[in-house]
Amino acid sequence: MFKKKLFFIMLTIVLVGCAHTNDPIEAKIDELLSRMTLQEKIGQMNQLTGTGLSKDMISQIKSGKVGSILNELDLKTTNELQRKAVKESRLGIPLLFARDVIHGFKTIFPIPLGQAATWNTQLIESGARVAALEATSTGIRWTFAPMIDIARDPRWGRIAESCGEDPYLTSQMGVAMIKGFQGKNLSDPTSLAACAKHFAGYGATESGKDYNTTWIPEVQLRDVYLPPFKMAVDAGVATFMCSFNDINGVPSSGNEFLNRQILRKEWNYSGILVSDWASIDQMIKHGVCNDLKDATQKAVKAGVDMDMMSYAYINHIEELVKSGVISEKQIDESVRNILRLKYRLGLFDHPYTKEPANMPFYTEESLEKAKQTAIESAVLLKNDRNLLPLNEAVKSVAVIGPLSDSPADQLGTWCFDAEPSHSVTPLAAIQNLYGSKVKVIAEKGLTYSRDMNAQGIAKAVLAARKADVVLLFVGEESQLSGEAHCRADISLPGAQSALLTALKNTGKPVVMVVMAGRPLTIGKEVSEADAVLYAFHGGTMAGPALADLIFGKAVPSGKLPVTLPRMVGQVPIYYAHKMTGRPADKMTMIDKIPVGANQTSLGNTSYHLDAGDGPLFPFGFGLSYTAFHYSGVKISKNSISQGQSITVSCEITNTGKFDAAEVAQFYVRDLVASLARPVKELKGFQKISLKAGETRTINFTLNTEQLAFYNTDMINRAEPGDFQAWISTDSQSGKPATFKLL
Repeated sequence: MFKKKLFFIMLTIVLVGCAHTNDPIEAKIDELLSRMTLQEKIGQMNQLTGTGLSKDMISQIKSGKVGSILNELDLKTTNELQRKAVKESRLGIPLLFARDVIHGFKTIFPIPLGQAATWNTQLIESGARVAALEATSTGIRWTFAPMIDIARDPRWGRIAESCGEDPYLTSQMGVAMIKGFQGKNLSDPTSLAACAKHFAGYGATESGKDYNTTWIPEVQLRDVYLPPFKMAVDAGVATFMCSFNDINGVPSSGNEFLNRQILRKEWNYSGILVSDWASIDQMIKHGVCNDLKDATQKAVKAGVDMDMMSYAYINHIEELVKSGVISEKQIDESVRNILRLKYRLGLFDHPYTKEPANMPFYTEESLEKAKQTAIESAVLLKNDRNLLPLNEAVKSVAVIGPLSDSPADQLGTWCFDAEPSHSVTPLAAIQNLYGSKVKVIAEKGLTYSRDMNAQGIAKAVLAARKADVVLLFVGEESQLSGEAHCRADISLPGAQSALLTALKNTGKPVVMVVMAGRPLTIGKEVSEADAVLYAFHGGTMAGPALADLIFGKAVPSGKLPVTLPRMVGQVPIYYAHKMTGRPADKMTMIDKIPVGANQTSLGNTSYHLDAGDGPLFPFGFGLSYTAFHYSGVKISKNSISQGQSITVSCEITNTGKFDAAEVAQFYVRDLVASLARPVKELKGFQKISLKAGETRTINFTLNTEQLAFYNTDMINRAEPGDFQAWISTDSQSGKPATFKLL
C-alpha cells in the first residue's frame, strides 16, 4: 500500500513538472529568475512615481532597481525610460507603466457610481475599452481600476468610484470594466491591465471616513464584500490592490488571511498583488509595525508582490533575506507574478509604444459612447404632471445653478488627465441643441456649489420669472467626493437649497438636476421640485445627455445602484438588510407623539422617530417617461433539489406612449435559515427595450448555487427551506412567488 501511494505521489510531481515546463511563459520565467540577483528581484518589486528623465530615475532603471513606474504620461519619455531598461540594464527586463484611469482617460465617462446606474454591462465594457485605447496610446499598460468595494455609506467620498451597495450588481459591472480594459488578449498593445481594488472591505470603513478601520465578521466578509473580487478573478483580472484599511485590526497590506489564504490558496490567483500608495509604510501608523523594516517583513509574508511608493522593499528585503527572517523563495513567488504579467502583456517582445499619427482622443465614436452612458446613468426620481420631457408649449427656459456651466465639476472625481475644455456643459448643450426652439435665459445664481452669496439668488429669481420652466442644476463640485473627500453632512452644500426655494416661490415649474459624486439627502428639495433627475457626475458629454433627456430626444432608463437616505442618521441604509424581531409595522412619527405619552405607547418597533424606516428612494428605483406593467411572477417548478435550477418569468408591457428601456430586477429571499438572511437579494437583471404597447416575456434561471451562503462553520451552501422570488422594477416593488428547496 505504501509503495502504491508513493508511486502516485511521484507521478503527480512529474505531471505537475511537465505541465510547468510545457508552459512557454513559465519556462521563460524560470530561465530569467535563474539569472537574477537578489537585488534585481527586489527591483522588480519596487514601483515608483515618474520623475521624467531625471538622473536618479535613469540610474535606478539601469541598475535594475525599478519594476514599474506610475504617473509618467509623456510618450517620448516612457519610450526612452523603457529603452534604458531594455538596452542598458543587465537583464533587459521591461518596465510596466501604470496610471489611475478610473472612468476615462481623456474622454471622461460618468463616475463609476453613475455607470452602475445604467445597469448596462455592454455599455460599461465599451466605455472601458475607450479608456484603454486612449491610455495605451501614451505608453500606459496598467490601470488601478475597477474599484469594486461594496459601498453602503454615502458619507464615504470613494462611493463615487464604487458601483454601489450590491454584491451582484458590483460583480457584473466590475467584470464588464475588466473586459473593456483588458480586451480579448493581454498581449494586444491596446490591452490595459486591470486592477481589482481595494482588497478588501474598504467600503465598510467606520463613520464613512477614508482610510478608517473596519470590523467585518467573516460571514459578512465572504457573503457581501468578497464576491465581486472572486468574480474578478474568474474574469481574468490581471492584478489586485490591497486596501488602506485594517480589517479586524489587521491592515490589508499585512493580512495573510486575505492575501494568502483566500486570494492565493482558495482562489488560486496568479496575478500581481500591489500595495496601495505607501500603504506598507502606513502599517507603522496603524500601530502594528515598529518601523519600515518590520512593515516590509509583514507585507512580504502576507504576499504583497509590489510596493507602491513606500521604499520598503528596495531598502529592507535584502537584509531580511540574508538574516533568514524571510526566504528568497518568497521573493521568487512575487517576482514570478510580476514577470508573468510582463510576459502576458507582450512587453518582452514589444516593449515600446508606437507614436500614433493621431492620438485616439475625443473621437466621434468615443464621445457618442460617453454621451449614451451619461444618458443611461441619469435616474428620474420624480416627474409631477409629466413635466418632463418639455414639449413645444415651452417657449423659454431659465438655466440656473452652479452645475449648469461648470466644465470641470461635471467630470467628477479622480480623472487626472481630463481636459475641462472638452466638456460640454448643460448650458452649452441646451443653447447649441435646442436654442433655436426655445429662448435660453442663463443665470447661475450661485457660482459654485458651496457658494452662500444671496445676491446671486436674487438674479436667478429674476431670470426664472422671465421663463416658462426653470432648469436648476445643483449638486457637488467634483472635489467634494472621491478619495479623502468624505462628508458628515451629505445635504446640498452652500445656499443651493435656498436657491431652489426661491425659484419655487416664483410659481414657475422647476426641474432639478442633481450632479453629484454620492447619494445626497435631498428630501426637502425633492418635495419642492416638480421633476428631479439624479445625474451623478456625467463626464465630458454630460451636457448633451441631459439636454436630450430634458427635451425628450432620449428617455430616462437609469436605476439607482445605491439607496438614497432621507437623513444622514439612517446611514448605513441598504435594501438587503436583515429583518429584525420587531419590524416597523407600526410607526408614530416624532411630531405625532402625544405630550406625556408613556414609553411603550409607540408600539416598540424598529424605526427612527424622525425618519421612519424607509429610504427616500430605494435601490433599483428609477422612473421613465412611459410606464411598465409587470404581470404575476411564474416559476417553472414549485420545488427543486440541490444542484437543480428553476426558471422564473413574467411579462412586462410598456403601457405608455414612449419607446423606452426598462431594467427588470430579479430578487430572492430565503425565508428561514440557520442564520438570518437579507429581506431581498439581487440575483439577476435584464435591461430590455420595449416599444410603446409592446409586451415581452423575460426569464431568469436560478440554480441552487445562487441560494448558497456562508454559515458559522464557513461552509458555503444552500439550505433546504422556503424561498420567495420577485421580478420587479425596483427593490421595494412587486409580489413574490414561492418555491421550496428540498
